[in-house]
Amino acid sequence: MANYKNAEKALRQSQRRRMYNKRNISMMRTYIKKLRKKIEERASEEELKDMLRKTVAIIDRTVKKGVIKENTGNRYKSRLSIQVNKAISETKK
Repeated sequence: MANYKNAEKALRQSQRRRMYNKRNISMMRTYIKKLRKKIEERASEEELKDMLRKTVAIIDRTVKKGVIKENTGNRYKSRLSIQVNKAISETKK
């Protein structure tokens, strides 16, 4: 346990930040999983594009809050975009 007031406050702050970060990461991962599920289910092009748009917005928000790094967010967006585009092109054939 913390012995000083400033250490107690730092502990409270870090716990609060951890909670916020966990919530944001959880939401982002949930949307990524939902999008991947839509891809597996071979959803329509409009559904995929709409879901990708929402997922990218959440990834951007998570990056902006500093929960994940910018390159990590860009990597997620790139890979998801590739998967969606591939799924769309397969449904058109």
